[in-house]
Amino acid sequence: MVAQDTFIGPSVDWFALSPHLVLVGGALFLMVVGALTPAWPRNLMSLTTVGFTVAAAVLSVFIWNDIGAEGPSAIVGGVLAVDRLSLFLTFAVLAATALVALMSDAELRGTDNDGPEIYSLLLVAATGALVMVGANELIVMFLGLETVSLALYVLAASDRRRSASQESGMKYFILGGLASAFFLYGIALLYGGTRTTSLADMVTRLQSQVNIGGNDALVLAGLALMLIGFAFKVSAVPFHVWSPDVYQGAPSNITAFMASVGKVAAFGAMLRVLTSALPFYRDDWRPIIWVLAVLSLIVGSLLAVVQTDVKRMLAFSSVSHAGFILVGLEAAGLSAGENAMFSSVQSVAVYLGLYSVLVVGSFAVISVASRGGDTTLDGFNGLSSRRPTLALALTVFLLAQAGVPFTSGFVAKWGVIQSAVDAGSYWLAVIAMLAAVIAAFLYLRIMVSMWLRPADDNAEAVNVPGLSGIAIAGAAGFTLAIGIYPQWVLSVAEGILSFA
Repeated sequence: MVAQDTFIGPSVDWFALSPHLVLVGGALFLMVVGALTPAWPRNLMSLTTVGFTVAAAVLSVFIWNDIGAEGPSAIVGGVLAVDRLSLFLTFAVLAATALVALMSDAELRGTDNDGPEIYSLLLVAATGALVMVGANELIVMFLGLETVSLALYVLAASDRRRSASQESGMKYFILGGLASAFFLYGIALLYGGTRTTSLADMVTRLQSQVNIGGNDALVLAGLALMLIGFAFKVSAVPFHVWSPDVYQGAPSNITAFMASVGKVAAFGAMLRVLTSALPFYRDDWRPIIWVLAVLSLIVGSLLAVVQTDVKRMLAFSSVSHAGFILVGLEAAGLSAGENAMFSSVQSVAVYLGLYSVLVVGSFAVISVASRGGDTTLDGFNGLSSRRPTLALALTVFLLAQAGVPFTSGFVAKWGVIQSAVDAGSYWLAVIAMLAAVIAAFLYLRIMVSMWLRPADDNAEAVNVPGLSGIAIAGAAGFTLAIGIYPQWVLSVAEGILSFA
């Protein structure tokens, strides 16, 4: 009788879960110690945050090696996948978080908001992102999504001195809550159609049911609602309306975090759901992805060109980049469930990893160059004469976003376009290349302002804080290194062999 009443919980592989635990522990450490010792030395909170992300990355390296020897697995009752796709995206999340933490010290001190709360929320959001990219269960994925979203709602509105920051936080909260509702309702309908929220069980049940009858409508409706939620989170057209205002209004370090970690988490979860759980519905979801990709490429590129604020420019540029990632996702859909899909999956993962670094570098430069709060295009006039190294770094990031050879952006864009061509989606590849040409004009406008236009007479000298300089130099060096020698990151990406 006692044995029957005894609860036996799932076994937990604590080592495989260690990156998540380190980030959560870091967030708690910063909050507790920060409250007990309010007077922290300059840069210490930022460096502490970086230390926890580096520790999580080191543990992830050991887990990566273990997977090579033992194969992928699922932990915590099978709800979290431990595979090389999730770990590759984990590295992207941790790298972006570390870079954002480095650039945050000067940004926060300039707003008299240099307490531990912001850094704790960054680590909490990063933890939610790790859960999303590794979620093997829809409810757990939703919990990760909400963890990221709730942290970002607060972070977007964290600059209490500026009404634009408060407004951006409120807009993101309202529209984000609506998107989360769509996502959750989609999960409910998928459960109604498959009687499970486990991705592994879902694909098994759908495979065994040749004709699921009335449940087919539930699955398709749930898929559509989940795609709406995902499209909002990745700012794909027409669900992008929040991103220009939020990107412009939020502090630059938070904008960088949204554009990098937010996209990696959402696209990672989206990739896993579509290609792992719903490969048999690829003929239904692939046309939707195709339309989202085309709209995002065209609208993002065209609207970016006509903006006069650099942060809004990069917001629409981010929409265009979402279109490129959707190109790779659509290509994966053409061969979902087959071995040929892995090249497309790898191209998406590589794009996310490389883009997350260069977009953080871009916003780090903007944060330093616009210390007075002026992010208009005219505010960057003559930046080369005031701070040539800063102008050179931003030029590298802009050229990378344009996809110029010998930069990481070229490697990323070449990968997704090649995947589309290999999959036979020629029109989408052509549209992507045309969008890249249009977007190049946007980046050219910023470079012309920096290098060819004289600085205003009353323009202030630009000082680069130490940690921000390290973040910018590291991101620029990585961007050029990958562009010159891309083989090592491509070799790492080739290790992505399965989902779980």
